[in-house]
Amino acid sequence: MAIKTQPVTVNLGPQHPSTHGVFRMRVMFDGEEIVDVEPVFGYLHRGSEKLAEERTYTQIVTLTDRMDYVSSMLNNQAYILAVEKLAGIEPSPRGVWLRMIASELQRIASHLVATGFLLQDLGALGTPLIYAMRERENILDLFEMLCGARITNSYLRPGGVFMDAPAEFWPALDRGLDDIVNTIDELETYLSGNEIVFSRTKGTAVLPPELLINASVTGPMLRASGVDWDLRHRAPYDYYDKISFERKLHTASDNYARYWVRVQEARESVKIIRQCIEQIEPGEVRPSFDDVPRLIRPPAGDAYAAIEGSKGELGFYLVSDGGIAPYRMHVRASSLINLTLLRDMLIGGQFGDLFVTFGSVDLNMGEVDR
Repeated sequence: MAIKTQPVTVNLGPQHPSTHGVFRMRVMFDGEEIVDVEPVFGYLHRGSEKLAEERTYTQIVTLTDRMDYVSSMLNNQAYILAVEKLAGIEPSPRGVWLRMIASELQRIASHLVATGFLLQDLGALGTPLIYAMRERENILDLFEMLCGARITNSYLRPGGVFMDAPAEFWPALDRGLDDIVNTIDELETYLSGNEIVFSRTKGTAVLPPELLINASVTGPMLRASGVDWDLRHRAPYDYYDKISFERKLHTASDNYARYWVRVQEARESVKIIRQCIEQIEPGEVRPSFDDVPRLIRPPAGDAYAAIEGSKGELGFYLVSDGGIAPYRMHVRASSLINLTLLRDMLIGGQFGDLFVTFGSVDLNMGEVDR
């Protein structure tokens, strides 16, 4: 006998730590089934794009850190590539290798955070999250060696990086890479074949690849649907054309596939870093001030540069009027674009799968409300 129910609308959230208390969902339920979802956001108001109009090109680096602070090195990289393209700056080879190492370390840290919080949303009560955050802390120790900061690094500069790595960084990096592989092995051993993880993630929030492509979703969410699209491979930037790595693809396009792709990509990032270590050579980490002055004045024009961020394509569009600050700046924020399919992921699902699905998107509100 069917039980008659009446749809009920409930405000849910903020639940995930990266929502900062400014994201909630207005969800309509029919019993336990989700009938409709309206994501409510837009209250953080970072204003980074407008603030950039009053800052020099170098000062803007600090703004990019604070958009997605879990991927600050990657934000630096995308912005710096746009500045170099706009101003016609040729970067120093050693500086490029260093920022590739920093960016891939940041990708690992971001994927570890995404994985740890996803398992926390599954009800793992902290243990996997602590293991993931422990390894992220070790990566932040390496960042501290590079630039003296841990989260808002501001390490990259037009033409390279702020400063060279100290001598003690390289042995610490070798040890750190081994530790990262061991942590990923632990995650795989205890979680990738875990029956509870399977039952809560497999077959939930399935997204067809055509829908993902039409919504411009990129990154692990797209590769989890079997689409082989990675800018490091399709449109190489920096020296990614000099290294090799596997693009990890899954075809299920469910919550488990998104988790699996991130874990495997962390492994590939370790391989990329080791290739960077083999190829880096001594030299200056950025051009002299004669070649790249402190106050950069690009010629009037515009430029767009994009990288494969931890959450998908991260791009910066800059417009120059010939001054020391951009006339306009706009960010292609992957967190915002990935969020557009949240409603499609949730409708028809159950209440118990709601926050797990939200965690599988891996977004940061600092980037959404930039």
